[in-house]
Amino acid sequence: MIKPIPNKAMMIILSAPSGGGKTSIAKKLLQEDANLSLSISATTRKIRPGEQEAIDYFFMNRTKLEKLIADQQTLEHAEIYNNLYATPKNYVEKTLANGKDLVFDIDSQGAYQIMDKMPEKALSIFIVPPDIATLRARLEVRGQDDAETLNFRLKLAQEEIEHAKNYHHVIINDDFSKAVHEIQTIITKERQKRSA
Repeated sequence: MIKPIPNKAMMIILSAPSGGGKTSIAKKLLQEDANLSLSISATTRKIRPGEQEAIDYFFMNRTKLEKLIADQQTLEHAEIYNNLYATPKNYVEKTLANGKDLVFDIDSQGAYQIMDKMPEKALSIFIVPPDIATLRARLEVRGQDDAETLNFRLKLAQEEIEHAKNYHHVIINDDFSKAVHEIQTIITKERQKRSA
């Protein structure tokens, strides 16, 4: 476990199955709350057009990122499609030390690693669709997947939803504005509790 940072700033972990709406919700929360900052991951994947260093990701070569992981200088890490992704501990500690709450748009695998390393700073929220039929409709509207990929995503989504019970809060994203408001209320109450 990492040494606690002596202030009230927290890490707000948002997880959801693919198509659950966590990225859209995270963006809305960040737009409406000046004390929130989006956590930035390090990655070994190539920078894409329009992306910026230290805004979208910290772009690193594999040797450097593997060393950070080996030296336990990351809060979580995963390998996805042959690229490493990790959250640098130093970056998180600096942001929290400045009193900013950090929002993590992350899957349950990464969430568990963070909750394990800094449990006193973590506020975990799992966002679920109202049902699988709604999730299927949302993924179909995206138009990014063929039928086989869509079915695979739905199977993974059902497995991911099983993790919801391990989070502090579960929000049903049936109505986007309502889901955002519910999460804002949770954050406000948690801030009040931590300041008491």
